[in-house]
Amino acid sequence: MKRLQIKTAQNVNINFTLADVGQRLFAFGVDNVVKFAYLYFAIEILDFSMFKTALEGDSWSIKAIDVLIFLPITFYSLYSELLLDGQTVGKKLFHLKVINIDGFKPSTTDFIIRWFLRMVDFNLFTLLFVYVASLGLDGEIVLLMLLFFFGKMIGFFLVLFTDNNQRFGDIIANTVVIYLKDEVKFSETILENISNTYVPTYPNVIKLSDNDARIIKNTFRSAKKFNDFKTLIKLRSKILEVTGIKSVHKSDTEFIDVVLKDYNFYTQNM
Repeated sequence: MKRLQIKTAQNVNINFTLADVGQRLFAFGVDNVVKFAYLYFAIEILDFSMFKTALEGDSWSIKAIDVLIFLPITFYSLYSELLLDGQTVGKKLFHLKVINIDGFKPSTTDFIIRWFLRMVDFNLFTLLFVYVASLGLDGEIVLLMLLFFFGKMIGFFLVLFTDNNQRFGDIIANTVVIYLKDEVKFSETILENISNTYVPTYPNVIKLSDNDARIIKNTFRSAKKFNDFKTLIKLRSKILEVTGIKSVHKSDTEFIDVVLKDYNFYTQNM
């Protein structure tokens, strides 16, 4: 498997294993099963045909119902990655995650760009397929099939042959897909999961370096695991000493957790 090495401003290297084309293809397959399951449920169980029968002759209303049915499928990958922090159902199942190429959480704009450019990765030649089909070239069925096939293969070949296993949407959005079950687990890096609405508490955390944040996180995780309260007290005291922060948290655990999240917030948004 290919690896992505990121060197921070403090010359600390962070290594990620990139998801290969097979892993991404299986995740893509699972996501399509989810989409088809929804479509079957919407058409067969919710019985939208009843509305179409009632609106027979009103072509605009029928088209509106079709659009309504397909909206969740159209935006599936976008809202899934936004809500599940860089994962879809398929990616979660195969332990994959979308991150910024600098190692941080992608912005909402990044997710929108990579979603929108699925049109190039998966559907560019498919659009040509629809155009050619509309011309009524019945004798060109082989051409139609080739267009449809290659329309679904652009993203596949880009992931296969680019240095960082990126499809076109990833390249433009500066994102990569990583494999989380790695020798260096995602939880062992300085990264923290923070929401888009997260409000930081301690601006002085920017006095810390990436290496400081890594040491704090590793020590914090170990101390919590073994209920080592003495180490937590020492860690809290050291953070207060280095940053000059005045803590508003009574619990050492809550304080250190917020410090790590604040550090991620400021370093991702600077």
